[in-house]
Amino acid sequence: MPALTSALRPFLLPVTLILLMSGLLLAMDNSGTRNVQGPVRLAIVQPASLGAFDEALKGLNASLAKHGYTDGAKARIKYYNAQGDVPTSNDIARQVTNGSADLIISLGTLAMQSVASANRQANIRHVFGVVTNAASAGVGVSATDPLGHPAWMTGYTSLVPIRPALDLAREFNPGLRKVGLVWHTAEVSSQVQTADARNAAKALGIELIEANADSTSEVGPAAQSLVSRQVDALLLTGDVMVITAADQLIKAARAGRIPVISVVTPNFRKGALFDLGADYAGIGAEVGDLAAAVLDGAEIAKLPVLNKAPPSLNLNVMALEGLRDTWRLPPDLLSRANRVIDKDGERSVR
Repeated sequence: MPALTSALRPFLLPVTLILLMSGLLLAMDNSGTRNVQGPVRLAIVQPASLGAFDEALKGLNASLAKHGYTDGAKARIKYYNAQGDVPTSNDIARQVTNGSADLIISLGTLAMQSVASANRQANIRHVFGVVTNAASAGVGVSATDPLGHPAWMTGYTSLVPIRPALDLAREFNPGLRKVGLVWHTAEVSSQVQTADARNAAKALGIELIEANADSTSEVGPAAQSLVSRQVDALLLTGDVMVITAADQLIKAARAGRIPVISVVTPNFRKGALFDLGADYAGIGAEVGDLAAAVLDGAEIAKLPVLNKAPPSLNLNVMALEGLRDTWRLPPDLLSRANRVIDKDGERSVR
């Protein structure tokens, strides 16, 4: 028997390795993700604490709960927030793609980009949302084919067009001629919406005057520079950095007695005249439904990347007071709004 043991000893390590690898392969599906035994591990990542992302997170959590994926017996959920810092976002992405999650849900373009970059080898299942244009983000999503995306990643974009906001501003003030825009040139979502704003302004005969800001501390001075150039209003798009400093931009507009028109909710609560954009809680709910479908067995490769931007109009009637030019509330606009702020406070209209 000792002789037999000695004869087999050279084969023990290779056999052990083969058994370990076989077990690992059995625990993986064909996309590189382990077959879940017990509670699924969810990592939910957002780039900053902003109204749009916070609203989307509420909708996402409600949807996951509806499908039974609350933090407990069926799921283990960890939340990550980069607080607007790119290196932190990249660090978070490395953490959640190290095998500690069965599904990653990212909210926002920066979070999607960070996770997608870190996930190129791991191929952890990834669902994204609250993204302006995934095809422009360099993550392998096609601009023309909804199924043209990595086999482990899908989600919903929420591209909000600028033209309706400028049309609405013209309803308030038919004499609108010059609009100022502060934007961050390095941000993909801002690049996309700035290009759209240029096209929309040109089509309406509006002069779009731009100012760049490379940090939140530069947003206020950039807005002040636009006000000094006698713009009729300031436009606030889906630029995360500028939204982070929206208070500065709105303060500069108030000092110049001009309104802020926004395509991102809930800036009407900060003093913007209106937000004509997307219902981010609704978007979050749609992303939650998609994530639940993936957890329930749907194959990501067969799930198209779609644009989901349910419209939302929020008005701040109080922002009309003291403006330099004539801005009047269109007669039927209150009936078209979702939420309104007036002298009696905030209320839901529909």
